[in-house]
Amino acid sequence: MAKGPDAFRTISEAAEELNVPQHVLRFWETKFAFIRPMKRAGGRRFYRPADIAVLRGVRRLLHDEGYTIKGVQKLHREQGLKRLIAAGEGQGASAARVEPPPGHAAAGDADALLTALRDLEAAKRRLDDLLKS
Repeated sequence: MAKGPDAFRTISEAAEELNVPQHVLRFWETKFAFIRPMKRAGGRRFYRPADIAVLRGVRRLLHDEGYTIKGVQKLHREQGLKRLIAAGEGQGASAARVEPPPGHAAAGDADALLTALRDLEAAKRRLDDLLKS
């Protein structure tokens, strides 16, 4: 029998619902102060529906939108939990930001990235040739 939408979830249920391993949820707790599941005796975690909504946003930003952990921390700091929840509901973070997330280039940087890629490929070829001799 499936739980209702307002029921608390164990870590295994939350991990399955979010399609991430349980250790990832534990790791995220160490990196994001705003992720605080309720803990019962013995340290057993129970995730409230609001926790799941926030986790869904974190997962989407990290896994689908290419954010780094620091990028999600900054987004939370600047725009709050509502922004993370909105990301989890499918409202892409790109619609609300002017700058690309950390580690991503703006559209105007595509030529510079292609040039850098070509330079790196050429350097790799030279190194491969040196290793062969």
